[in-house]
Amino acid sequence: MGTEIIKEIKRNIKKEVERELWARSAGRCQFNGCNRILYKSPITQERVNISEKAHIYSFSENGPRGWGPFKTNPSELNNVDNLMLMCHDCHKTIDQDKSGLKYSASLLQGWKQEHESRIVNVTGIVPNKKSHVVFYGGNIGKQKSPIQPEDAIFAMFPERYPTSETPLVLSMNCSHEDKSQSFWDTESMHLNKIFNQQILPLIEGSPVKHFSLFSFADIPLLIQLGSLFTDKISVDVYQPMREPKGWNWQDFPDGFSFIVKEPENDTGNPVLIISLSDHIAYDRIRKVLGDDVSIWELTVPDEHIGNDNIRSKAQLSMMRSIVRNLMVRIKKFHGILAPLSIFPAMAISCSVEMGLARMPKADMPWIIYDQNNSEGRFLKALEIGENK
Repeated sequence: MGTEIIKEIKRNIKKEVERELWARSAGRCQFNGCNRILYKSPITQERVNISEKAHIYSFSENGPRGWGPFKTNPSELNNVDNLMLMCHDCHKTIDQDKSGLKYSASLLQGWKQEHESRIVNVTGIVPNKKSHVVFYGGNIGKQKSPIQPEDAIFAMFPERYPTSETPLVLSMNCSHEDKSQSFWDTESMHLNKIFNQQILPLIEGSPVKHFSLFSFADIPLLIQLGSLFTDKISVDVYQPMREPKGWNWQDFPDGFSFIVKEPENDTGNPVLIISLSDHIAYDRIRKVLGDDVSIWELTVPDEHIGNDNIRSKAQLSMMRSIVRNLMVRIKKFHGILAPLSIFPAMAISCSVEMGLARMPKADMPWIIYDQNNSEGRFLKALEIGENK
């Protein structure tokens, strides 16, 4: 009986249902981010119907998303609320997910509602969800690299889609890891060069103005990379996590907050300690710069200090805001010409956000230090900005 019913329904999607579906979708593909016009050829522009009627809960009980709530009344499967107008490519995409986990019924229902609400509001314009995927770090492209394209795409979905299946790769240049001054000089120059070659033309000429950044490099270089983008460019920064392993954002950690500690002495040379992934003792700074220092510190509650403490995208927004406010406060005490020495211990994503928060024309020069394990102390790595 079930097979006979389904065959009959398949032959008879009512004309009024099809007409309403076309009206609700405005003749555009309802796959979120596609929005393709379905009443003409994208090549010749000739009038032709290239639409397909995709079921949210599958027409077949054994299909990708099954019958769901329609098990007791499969005759309702062809109702307009269970149909999406799609192009062939997007229809094929959702139905090849045989388990129905990636393109779940609830996800498709949300996309349908969002698309149709947008049409009701007479926008007819899909938000641009495309993003240039950027990899930066060592050993990029090798299997042992911690950054893999499929992991990046999975972390972006469904908020963003890559503009290309091939990411933009900003590989580091040096093979040695002694972190000598020549290492920092070489890597800094190389980063500037490849950024100007690969990223700047997209910022200036591509219709897609959004970037998704996946990095695995040293903190000073990550700060520099963020400063090259600046806060004027839309960049989503991702964080590699140890548990669960991957790049997907998790829930905001309970009790997490940023803490700013002001210096006891505000007349010395300005220093900013960033103690997020580890504590940095003040005497380690004085061994490098002497006693005439005015030490500011950005930290978090002790229970949140660690290597896997950045779990949520909202934490990065907080980081950006706190760094901007902190730069204003430090500049007020010490002036825009005084170089700020920065001693960081923080996550990859926070390092990039630190650079993104920098205001090139308004902030004092930054001198960034890095812990050199062979020397057993902090050494100057690179500088961002110049004394005027």
